[in-house]
Amino acid sequence: MKKVLILGAYGATAQIVIERLLNETDDQLVLYLRNSSRLSRYANNDRITIIDGDVQDVAVLKAAMQKDIDIVYSNVGGINLDRSAKPILDAMQQTGQKRLIFYSALGALHEVPGAFGRWNEETIQAALPGLRKSDRLIKAATAINTTQLRPAWLTNYDEVDYEITAADEPFKGTEVSRKSVADVIIKIINDPTLYQNDSIGINKPNTDGDKPAWL
Repeated sequence: MKKVLILGAYGATAQIVIERLLNETDDQLVLYLRNSSRLSRYANNDRITIIDGDVQDVAVLKAAMQKDIDIVYSNVGGINLDRSAKPILDAMQQTGQKRLIFYSALGALHEVPGAFGRWNEETIQAALPGLRKSDRLIKAATAINTTQLRPAWLTNYDEVDYEITAADEPFKGTEVSRKSVADVIIKIINDPTLYQNDSIGINKPNTDGDKPAWL
């Protein structure tokens, strides 16, 4: 049994992860989010602790990390992702936390080739500086064993179908389901030796193109 701290627990992928952990493991979960009433359905679940907090509030974040946490999973998003990455990494270092799963996105490593890469750069240009600064912060935090996730454009399709690309490989495909990304997260939580100190791309096979097919 592990104790998992989920930051940004109201996120769509995070909610899939929560349900799978409850159904498939005996793990204890600490759910950290703003406006915690949004997850009030878990209020009476004896495997869940809910904390109302913003990751910018390092004092509250540190208190959450001092609850015998085994692994931290950040599902925090936003255009300026680095502004969340820094307090998360700082709080982990100050509390001795060592294992982090960090949800980022494609393009964080300048790794998306071709016409799709150019389209992606133009489409999410406002978010890319934050993704890339987050990557630099993660690499500098050498005391923390981080797996950075770089999923393709996300869908809500009811499927688990994906492949992984390494940090030094060109990104493949254009899309991937949230259920697929959640499956990767579940596997890492179950076996934290997977993808240690790594940044992995996640995409659905055979979805190459100039942009996601549904756009």
